[in-house]
Amino acid sequence: MLKKLQPRHVLWLSLVAALATMALKTLAWDLTDSVGYLSDAMESVVNLLGAGFALAMFTYARRPADAGHPYGHGKAEYFSAAFEGGMIFLAAVAILIAAGERLFSPEPIKSLNVGTTLIVAASLINLFVGRLLLHHGRVHRSPALEGDGRHLMTDVWTTVGVVLGVGLAQITGFYWLDPVVAIGVALHILHEGWGLLARSANGLMDRALSPDRVSEVERVLREHEPAGCAFIRLRTRAAGAQEFAQADLQVPGDWSVRQAHDLADAAERALRTQGVKLSVHIEPVGSHGTHAA
Repeated sequence: MLKKLQPRHVLWLSLVAALATMALKTLAWDLTDSVGYLSDAMESVVNLLGAGFALAMFTYARRPADAGHPYGHGKAEYFSAAFEGGMIFLAAVAILIAAGERLFSPEPIKSLNVGTTLIVAASLINLFVGRLLLHHGRVHRSPALEGDGRHLMTDVWTTVGVVLGVGLAQITGFYWLDPVVAIGVALHILHEGWGLLARSANGLMDRALSPDRVSEVERVLREHEPAGCAFIRLRTRAAGAQEFAQADLQVPGDWSVRQAHDLADAAERALRTQGVKLSVHIEPVGSHGTHAA
């Protein structure tokens, strides 16, 4: 049932989950005074900001094309990943500052059992919502959903490390382990933030479709090639969830404009059903030294 939700509903669920987990983790930090739990709570603030911005960019990206944006607004989703990556960097710096102070002045951890229960409950919420986001991100080819889902799954593993580290500090009495765990969390989320920024930059630079998608486009074009014609010089690009392709269509020189147009139009319709917007340039066989088979 949940996997049939629309992407917008999943993002709203992510926003509600971010509010709940932030409240649980903040309460856990307040009860325990653990800087490790503080680092986890600060990352949940990033989750909340990221979920809100992802929802805004996803909504904007679905706006229809207009005079100012004739190819649509699909690339807006990449700004969501960039924003979340930037927020991660800010959170990591704040964690490092807090952990550095506690490293030189270790303090005992209080109410660990209650605090850990709250942290684990928050992590289970993130696990559920993160998997849902990843599923819908893949199905709808949405960078906003997938980026938010990856971040939540990273947060789950971060929480596991924090709980183990803080628990070890309490058991051994080596309270300096608490800030060390927090520093480890900060370095880990810095790595995740860099990955989000890199994926966002790659998307904004008109990356090609995946090899599997390119192969599917080529298959459809071959199915629409009558004898003496050929689709050549295929170029593809992705803009968020939108996919575009361009190709040159070589036709015999004695074909009428109507014949060439009908063939190009049929190929465009076929790929439109696959979610790819195709643009075709028509030229006579032999142009640029290339001949149709």
